[in-house]
Amino acid sequence: MSELRWDEIDRRAVDTARVLAADAVEKVGNGHPGTAMSLAPAAYLLYQRVMRHDPSDVHWVGRDRFILSAGHSSLTQYVQLYLGGFGLELDDLKSLRTWGSLTPGHPEYGHTDGVEITTGPLGQGLASSVGFAYAARYERGLFDPDAPAGESPFDHHIYVIASDGDLQEGVTSEASSLAGHQGLGNLVVIYDSNQISIEDDTNVAFTEDVAKRYEAYGWHVQTVDWKRTGEYVEDVPELYRAIEAAKGETARPSLIILKTIIGWPSPGKQNTGKIHGSALGADELAATKKVLGWDPEQTFVVPDGVLEHTRGSLAERAAADREAWQQKWDAWAQANPERKALFDRLQARELPADLADALPRFEAGKDVSTRAASGQVINALAARLPELWGGSADLAESNLTTIKDAKSFIPTEWSTHEWAGDPYGRVLHFGIREHAMGAIVNGIVLHGPTRAFGGTFLIFSDYMRPAVRLAALMNIPSLFVWTHDSIALGEDGPTHQPIEQLASLRAIPNFTLVRPADANETAHAWLELLRRHGGPAGIALTRQNIPVFERGDGEASGDVLASAAGVAKGAYVLAEAPGRTPDVIIIATGSEVQLGLAARERLAAEGVNARVVSAPSLEWFAEQDDEYRESVLPSSVRARVSVEAGIALPWRGIVGDHGRSVSIEHFGASADYKTLFEKFGITADAVVEAARETIAATEGAAVVIEENA
Repeated sequence: MSELRWDEIDRRAVDTARVLAADAVEKVGNGHPGTAMSLAPAAYLLYQRVMRHDPSDVHWVGRDRFILSAGHSSLTQYVQLYLGGFGLELDDLKSLRTWGSLTPGHPEYGHTDGVEITTGPLGQGLASSVGFAYAARYERGLFDPDAPAGESPFDHHIYVIASDGDLQEGVTSEASSLAGHQGLGNLVVIYDSNQISIEDDTNVAFTEDVAKRYEAYGWHVQTVDWKRTGEYVEDVPELYRAIEAAKGETARPSLIILKTIIGWPSPGKQNTGKIHGSALGADELAATKKVLGWDPEQTFVVPDGVLEHTRGSLAERAAADREAWQQKWDAWAQANPERKALFDRLQARELPADLADALPRFEAGKDVSTRAASGQVINALAARLPELWGGSADLAESNLTTIKDAKSFIPTEWSTHEWAGDPYGRVLHFGIREHAMGAIVNGIVLHGPTRAFGGTFLIFSDYMRPAVRLAALMNIPSLFVWTHDSIALGEDGPTHQPIEQLASLRAIPNFTLVRPADANETAHAWLELLRRHGGPAGIALTRQNIPVFERGDGEASGDVLASAAGVAKGAYVLAEAPGRTPDVIIIATGSEVQLGLAARERLAAEGVNARVVSAPSLEWFAEQDDEYRESVLPSSVRARVSVEAGIALPWRGIVGDHGRSVSIEHFGASADYKTLFEKFGITADAVVEAARETIAATEGAAVVIEENA
């Protein structure tokens, strides 16, 4: 282990970080100064002495990753990004939490250079860091599996700063259990155990033995107690030794419990909830500066030599690290041209040019559930896309998310008679941990260029919403496979039957929901999902078998249905109205599209011309230009019927004032799916009746307009 050099200039730089954090919060009048003040030595140590990174290239492949799970303490990271020369300047700290600044209340991915993830709600950062560690291992297996430990250019560490709040959130329990099970020796977490939250002393709600808990998870646990002597001593060398020991532990993730005093050295507010989430106040800030030997009348002061030292020494260390890494990289690239070509393709976010040819073609006339079709598509694409990996939350046999003949991503000692483990396997097993699954998938996607997916029942998307929302906020292409997408899952009853989930997921900005109508739509949906890299998406799939439609190769014409390639546009004319002039438009998704087609035939017998539009993704449809959307849903046709086995809320703007929705506005029941659809009115008869009603309503409205003209 190398010796830590810690000079007076380093101590002065740490105090600079404390004072800048306090000044920034004081200036804006709100924020979280306490943790940033007391964690200044730990953050400085990580950025200036431990982590391998390059301020001039924040996307350097060989960098370590840093995750501030305690995202409310944003200044813990912002000040280090400033001191290290990552792009933030003093004016950015002065504009903390204000409009247009690079220093929002929580660090935001894609907004501030050097920020790897939007952690947002507590727990998400630590949970997603497990995904980062998953990805680091999988990518090593993809690109450089045979290199000795520590010798690959793909070897690096994931560092996390977590808080008492992070450790209390349930998602971290789920994810930490998985991290220990996986033996993620590349994950190092510093837990700032200051035992203060907004409600002050955490003893009111949090008294467990965290060390024993994490030891039970299979983690390597160390404690660094800066309070142990009764006098508060920031023993930075002790923390450094603990970090080095954690790096040397390659078979287990590491937790370093760092016992600090929040807000130190504030003489009147340290170790209280008052300094956790509010400004110190002018008097207390002045008193704190006096304790440190600073001029209380001055603000945002950076002593002479500090910035030159921090930026200069980090740049020098980064240059040396990059030179050593580059030698490994060049040797790897020369020895592995095929893997280098794969790496380049993934970095460019490109798919093989002929990938569409790999899609399975499903024979018309057969009944196939879209979950079964999805399983076949995943396997067909996985054969061509080594970057595609995933699994489900203990529902592989129901979600059909398993890549067949592939090994499981687990240490070999956890192999079972059903699953063969390999540290570089590509089948993920999350156990019954939906929330952690969402966060881990996000971490995988944020870490590098692979495409990961996680599956469960649609109803359990409720357990995943915080992670799904953050994926949308970050605009990252996480993929979620949700099966059992309506009351048609049947006998399990209302606890498992999604009613409002389709609508609530569509309500998340920047999130895409895809609900294919048959097996071939499912194939094209998967292809489009993989083509896209902006924003997360979920694919909602049936449990029950549904018809595979007989289709043509192009647009709908006469009684020939359109090609399933129309999925890419979100909605398309599946069946044209006789004469191409519709009296009514039926818009449906998923398993209910077949009801629209059946209603079209019955209406034709009555002399009513109905167009059927399959709308697997309202979000993709909204992206299309006005001309295309008008061609599918002409504004002149106000007689419209939506058909979806969920609440009608998302359809109001599409069917309009005179339209009708065939939907379900209440919870389900336990019965077979055919009985449920019949009893709850999800039938072709109901669609026909709704079509009659909307035609009558629009004709009535037209008469009123004419009479009033």
